[in-house]
Amino acid sequence: MVKDSELGTIEFIRSDRAKHIRVRILSTGLRVSLPRTVAQEDAMKFIHSVRAKLIKKQTKLEKGLQRSNILINETTKLDTHSFSVEAKSSERTNIFFSLKNNVLSIEFPNGTDFKDKQIQEHFWNGISYFLRKEAKRILPERTKLLAAKFGFTFSGVKIQSSKSRWGSCSRTQSINLSLYLLLLPSHLIDYVILHELCHTKEMNHGANFWIWMDRVTNNKSDELKAELKNYHMPN
Repeated sequence: MVKDSELGTIEFIRSDRAKHIRVRILSTGLRVSLPRTVAQEDAMKFIHSVRAKLIKKQTKLEKGLQRSNILINETTKLDTHSFSVEAKSSERTNIFFSLKNNVLSIEFPNGTDFKDKQIQEHFWNGISYFLRKEAKRILPERTKLLAAKFGFTFSGVKIQSSKSRWGSCSRTQSINLSLYLLLLPSHLIDYVILHELCHTKEMNHGANFWIWMDRVTNNKSDELKAELKNYHMPN
């Protein structure tokens, strides 16, 4: 293990399966997989040769994590596709959720420590519960509408709690959508759904796939793809 003033902690792991030096970029450092025959010194030489690129990617990762850490507290302004979230302290002894008139109210005891990881997990578990209910109500119907509009067929829609991807499409033409899609603006929700519907025609991201995407987005697929990168799922 090596401490680096710019890259953080560099951890080396020997692997019988590794055929080449593999570097995994973390917000706190690097994790490097090494073949048995490669010396740590040689791995460090490789890291130094691509240092600028690693620092750039690490900075981008850190910014993404900062944007995805949506802290819930009394000043939170969180709007979803179908409801807004308001949090306030009260004389309660527990955390209470109530969805009414398109507002999800979270009441919590006075003196609650918002920086506590378990408290934030509790908040987001509650928010996710209502997001899932709304996603099941909204997203399958929206997928049917867009499919009918552009002539796609699919076998079904599943709502998942994925935090690694907005959506996916299986080889059986089943569309999987993350409940966190409801944190996006409406036009980007449609973009993700259309992206997965286009995979019912092309299962890869080759040229033909992007021809389909341009066809259903009025030639705005690149613009919408770039805009989507500004949004992140809650960490």
